[in-house]
Parts: sequence; structure tokens; C-alpha cells
Amino acid sequence: MKIKLIVAAVAVAMATTACSKQAADEQISPVTVSSQAASATTQLTQSVLDKIGHTLEIRYRVVTNVPDENCDKEVGNGRCFLAEIDLTSAIDINNKDWSIYYSQMRPIQSIVGDEFDITRVQGDLHKITPAAGFKGLKKGEKTTIQFRGELWQLSEIDGMPNYYIAAEGLEPVIISSTQLAVDAETGMEVRPYVDAYTNSETQYKRRETDKLEWATSSVLYNNNLNTPVDAVLAENSILPTPAKVKLKAGELPVSLDAGLNVELNDVGATAVSAALQRLARIGVKQSAKGVKTELLPLTTSTSAGQYHLDISAEGIQIFAADDAGFSYGLASIASLVNTETLAVNPIFIDDEPRYDFRGMHVDVSRNFHSKQLILDLLDQMAAYKLNKLHLHMADDEGWRLEINGLPELTDIGSKRCHDLSEDTCLLPQLGSGPFSDAKVNGYYSKADYIEILQYANARQIQVIPSMDMPGHSRAAIKSMEARYRTLMAADKTEEAKQYLLSDSDDKTVYSSIQYYNDNTLNVCMESTFTFIDKVIDEIAALHKQAGVPLDLYHIGADETAGAWIESPVCKAFIANNDKDVKSMDELGAYFIERTSQLLANKGIEAAGWSDGMSHTRPENMPKKVQSNIWDVVAHGGHKRAHQQANLGWEAVLGQPEVLYFDFPYEADPKEHGYYWASRNTNSQKIHSFMPGNLPANAEQWTDIENLPFEADDTVIKDEAGNVVSGPLKATEKFAGIQGQLWSETVRSDDVAEYMMFPRVMMLAERAWHKPNWEVPYQYQGAVYNQQSGFFTEEMRAAQANDWYRIANTLGAKELLKLDKANIAYRVPTPGAVIKDGKLFANVIFPGLDIEYRSAGGQWQAYAEGVTVTAPVEVRVIAADGNRKGRTLVVK
Repeated sequence: MKIKLIVAAVAVAMATTACSKQAADEQISPVTVSSQAASATTQLTQSVLDKIGHTLEIRYRVVTNVPDENCDKEVGNGRCFLAEIDLTSAIDINNKDWSIYYSQMRPIQSIVGDEFDITRVQGDLHKITPAAGFKGLKKGEKTTIQFRGELWQLSEIDGMPNYYIAAEGLEPVIISSTQLAVDAETGMEVRPYVDAYTNSETQYKRRETDKLEWATSSVLYNNNLNTPVDAVLAENSILPTPAKVKLKAGELPVSLDAGLNVELNDVGATAVSAALQRLARIGVKQSAKGVKTELLPLTTSTSAGQYHLDISAEGIQIFAADDAGFSYGLASIASLVNTETLAVNPIFIDDEPRYDFRGMHVDVSRNFHSKQLILDLLDQMAAYKLNKLHLHMADDEGWRLEINGLPELTDIGSKRCHDLSEDTCLLPQLGSGPFSDAKVNGYYSKADYIEILQYANARQIQVIPSMDMPGHSRAAIKSMEARYRTLMAADKTEEAKQYLLSDSDDKTVYSSIQYYNDNTLNVCMESTFTFIDKVIDEIAALHKQAGVPLDLYHIGADETAGAWIESPVCKAFIANNDKDVKSMDELGAYFIERTSQLLANKGIEAAGWSDGMSHTRPENMPKKVQSNIWDVVAHGGHKRAHQQANLGWEAVLGQPEVLYFDFPYEADPKEHGYYWASRNTNSQKIHSFMPGNLPANAEQWTDIENLPFEADDTVIKDEAGNVVSGPLKATEKFAGIQGQLWSETVRSDDVAEYMMFPRVMMLAERAWHKPNWEVPYQYQGAVYNQQSGFFTEEMRAAQANDWYRIANTLGAKELLKLDKANIAYRVPTPGAVIKDGKLFANVIFPGLDIEYRSAGGQWQAYAEGVTVTAPVEVRVIAADGNRKGRTLVVK
């Protein structure tokens, strides 16, 4: 997860022990808040521990995010939150020889009282233990642990699941009351152990200046108010929007009820089979009696994926110069089709993509996601003309790809469980619980990955593998340390050292943004580069076996967190090396430069995240390199984007406040996701994105607290007169854009689809189509704010009209196609108000049905102005009438 927060964190060194699935707490020496726990007086049995786990009621609540005088003034600018954990036992518990392990998203600063200690073990894993003042848990009586944590917790989703109780010598037991449930009607996760937020002032504001409104039904109603309900807008609409469209006036609609009779000519059947399968899924099948559909060569093609589509009463013709163009032409037919009538209007389309790189990133490392999810995503990416899948398969919390010759990466690094020595698995994180068979664990076999590659290739999509390095590498490090211990025990010293990634004598004290002190590869060890070379060669071999060459590999290259400073190996390397590395400050750049050149020598282009790439010396980098820009526009994010594009690099935009799909759709503490750059990234905001003029977005957007900001795109110099930022060169442009799904809070495939869709369709819209309302870029430089006036009233009106068309297209046509593909997209929450005893409701995607009910009553179909008695509950129904959206209360 890419998070830019200035947070001071206490780093801890965890002693590695030899106990497997045991809570050998006395062998761990992390920082402990409060006093040391008293020694046990009696021995727990497994049956007692089981009973505690099955019956102990736990509640988690955030009391307030308003800081008080007891906050740590040295951390987070003095910000802290007050939270409580309630424990209610079904039996008396007087024994002290137990610990409750759980994931706490923000580290704890202090505990109120002396009954319990809370210790951070590693990352977000914490444990609660009885302390000197522990009075026991009395049957049926609630005991409350009150504590303060760093910064804030603004979402009910922050309360991680799967607390578990452990005692030495016994199997850990998940505390049943902290397990997730699934709402039968919405299909979404619910957290019965988390108290609902009720106060927007004390619970949902980051600070006193925060002006973001909680997205209540009335706020949503006002947001949706201007969008007309107009099915005509959707009738001839295609997503993503084509470059040129000409309707053939006066001609009758063409029925596709009998299907398509496709003449491939010289086009390979496999090149368009996926596009034809999608047409079949929505009711348009291949048939000898169908409409004649010819695939013909386009001799005037100027870009990959360009196509002409001509629909008339005589038949359909698709002209293209490559497989992608033919597939995209068929995809446009699918977009035009009304799934009820299976008819399309006669039309001529001349179309080509705005950007060559139109990507979607999926993190399967933090929490694993199935091969089927990836295959289903590839289907939808092809349907909306996206062509790059950035598959993030290794990070701190998991290694997700089988690598020939290094079985430890998946035997150990693909799962998390309660093995404090990490000999058999990684430590639990992100509420994963104590057992390795949890669904958040797992990996892709070599055969799985080959299938993914071939499936993507058949849909003209390039898979970009990513194993994050040198930071975010804890899964690899711990796997190779376990390998080292095993081989050393077998007296195989040289083999043990071959792929070692860490210096055991390194005493550096650091903390990553996710609070790890041991997640960064030691870049001074040659075994690190031996490991990287091995991994890349094995992944390249899988690509070759799949018939899909490895052309682009993403190394991560971000957030190294100040490692290596006290590593003896690094001190020796700095003192004597032939790599022109003179100081510790140059080690991060050295790693990226060397790894990028290693890739280039294999004919593979290197890609990395923009923060790490910015530390490199461009003269030491390959000429061709990709940088993924994830800098926040409201924090001057255009500057690094322009710097790296001006180097001639392939700069791919991925601005978090608009392209991170693990963020909430709306500003509501019940909405799923992290929220460090945005708390309301809905489809309309993504549609508004102007990627060709990043700083101009300051005229239409606000920051995370709904405050205006300014983007200075003029030449800025430091005190020495050196240019530190400036406008984009007229000779350069961005390579494309990419959406991101990070998976810290995304534990299931359904939640993954909920977070991605329908936002992926808006990503495709912005990647493919350049709208006429985008502010032209000012190459001479300019300062943009809400008064600068480059985004004219005419442009704003054109943007609004464009959104009205797209919103109706989604509501009238496209969401139903997702239903037919069994995609668990987010059914939106409705807007609603009560005026003079009458209910008025709307929805962001006109055409979706709304229901209402009085408290405890039966759901009824909404009709505008129906008479009601407050309070009333409202919800939206999915396009196919089955799934339901989350219910809101109208007061």
C-alpha cells in the first residue's frame, strides 16, 4: 500500500524462536505498553481455551478522534484517537497465562489502567495480555480496555477481524465473535464486533479543519440531483467513448436476435473468441442465420487497437490492422446492444485509444485472490478495452507465485499463521487469523500463472508481474531466512547463503510505513542479486512456456524506510566497492539502477513506483524505463509526474485520490477501504479526471478534507538556483493511466469486485477517450486553483453533460452486463430526503430501482413523492433485480 504519512513509529526487534503454533510469549521482546504481565498461576487446557474462543464476546469501538492532552505530542503532530475493546466472558477467567492476538491498524500509544498490556509484535500484529492489576474476567460482566492510538481511525472497516486466543503448548483458537459475517442481501462483509459510528464531529473528522460531509442520504440526494433520468442518452452510447461516431439517420434498427454470422477472413479465431463469448453471454450468439459480420483489413491504421465499425441493414463490417482492433470493434457492438431488445442502430464508428498503456493493478499479496477472480477481471478489461494487468504478487504479507527451485517462497511465504518463529509461515497480519488454511492465504502454481498469461494474451492484455523490492519484501526475506536455517542445520553452508536476503548482524532501527522493522532486502549482499536474477529467470521461463515473452517487469522500488545504516555488510560495501557507491544515501538508487540494468540485459524493461525511481541517477538507468506515478495531486503530485516524463521515461499515471480503487466510494465510515488520500472516490470523480493536465484538476477537486488546494506548475528553483520542478516539455507526454486495487482490507473475491466495479469502467473511459472538456495543457507553465479560470463554464457544462450520458449508460445497459457476467459490483447507496411528509429519492446511475420501507416494515418499490413517516429506510437494487445495495436511513 502506498501511504505518505509523516508518522514516527517505534521499531522493535523480535527474537526468532523455535516454537511452531505456540504462544511462546516469553521469548519475544517487543515494546510493551503498560506494565509486565504477572506470571501464570494455573495451566489452561485446550478445552477451556476452546470454550473461551467460542464464547468470549468482543466489541471494538472508536470513542473519539479528537486528540486530548494525553496524546503523544511527538507522534503525528500530536494527533491520537481514543478507542475501547470490551471483553465479556461466558465463564470466569482468573488465569493470566493467555494472550489475545489481533490486528490493530494504528499502533497504540498508551493504555488506561493497569489490568492489561497491549504489545505490538510486528507490523499490525498486537497481543493483549493480563497485567499486574488484572482482576479476572467475571462471567457475564463486561471488562473494558481503553487505549489511545496514533493519528485517527475514521472507518468502521479499520476494526480488523479474527482475534484469537493463545496459550503456551495449546492450539490457538479464533474468537468467534470477531469473525466477519456476510450480509445475505448485499453479499458484503459486515463486522458485528465493531460499534457503528454515530457522531460525525468526533468520529469522522481528521482534524478541526476537516470540511468533508458524511455522505448521508440527503448529501447523496443533492449530489445526484442534476443527473437526468434519460434512457435516450444511453441508447447509442459506448463505453469507453469512441473518438468519432456518426449515426445513420433514417435507417431502422438492426436486430441481432438471430446472432452474428462472422466471416473471419484472415483473422485468427482465437484472436476474437473472447469478444464473441461476451456477445454470446448477453444474448448475441454466432449463427449461420445471424447478421453477416465481416472482419476486414484496415490499411490506414496509425495506432495499435484502431478500428472502424460500420453497422447497417446490409450487415456489419469491422476494419482493423491488428487483433486488438478487431476485438475492440466487437466490444463496441456489445456495448451498443440493448440486452432486452438485442437491437443496435445503424452507425459508423472511427475509433482509436488515447493512451497505449491502459492498465489495472491488482494486489494479491496482502490478501490472496483466486485465479478465477483474475480471469473474470481479464474478461471485463477486454470488454472495456484495457490492455495491461499489473499483477502484484509479492509484498510483506505474502509471496504468491511458485518459483522453481525456491519452494520456501510459497511453502512459507504464501501463508500466515501463529508460528512466532516463522519457520512454517509468516506472522498473522491484517486480521488473517492463526491458521494457514484461511482463504487470504495461497499462491498461483506455475500452471495457474501460465493459464493467466495465455488467457490474458487471448484478450490482447499484457501481464506485468511485480514482486516488490527492496522494501515491501518481508515475505521473501523470511522465506529465505527459513531456508537458510534448514540448510545450515543440514551442514550446507554455501547453499544456505546462496539466496539469503538479510544480514543477521544488521542492527539498524527503522520502521516501514506498515510498521515493520525487517522488511527490506539488504542491497549490499551479492546473494540478494543472485536471488533476484533467479526469480526473474524463472518468471521469464514461465512466460516463454506460455508463449508470451516477458517484456516488462515491475520491481516496486519504493518505501525502503531507512534500512541498512547499521549493517556491517553495507559498511564494508561502502568502504570498498567497484559500483561507484560512496554513501549509505546512494544504496537505494544503486539497487534500482543495478536491477534495472540486470533486466535490460535480459531484454526486459524495468518499471517501478515513482518515489523510488526519483532517487535514481538517470544516466545510470536504461534508456527505456517505466515509472508508475502515484503522487497525490493535492500534494503537488504533478511535479514528479512532469519530472519523470521529461526524462523520456514512460510515465504511467495512477493518482491515488482518483485511481486507487481500495478507497471508499463515498464519505461514509461504513464504506469499505483505506482512506489516506481520499474518502470519496466514486465513478463521477474518476470520470472528471483530466490526465492530460494534472495540475488543472485543482480547479475542480478538493483535498481529503474537502478543502481547496493550489497546483503551481511554473518553474520552481531552490536556493542555489537549480530547477526543482516545472512544466511538462512539449515533446513529452504520459504513456497512460492505471487503476490500483491494494488488498489490505480486501479479503474476498466478492469484495475485490465490489471495490473495482464499476470504477474500472470509468478507468477505461479516461484511458481510452480524450474528452472535449479537458483543459488544454499550458506548456509555458501556470498556477491552478479554484479561481484561476482555465476550466471554463463551457467546459464544466460539457463535462456535466458527458457525465449524464455515461451515468445513464451504466444504469440502463452496462451494469446489467456485469450481472450477466456474475461480477459483484457495488450497488450504489441512494440519495433521499423527506419533504412535507413525502419521500424523494435518486441514484447515481439512473435506471436502477429504489426501494423503501418504514422501520420494521416491508420493502416497497419507490415512486416519487410517496407519502411516508420518518424515519424511512432506502436502498438500491442491482440491475438484474437480485442483489441489494447498503441501506441508508432517511430522517
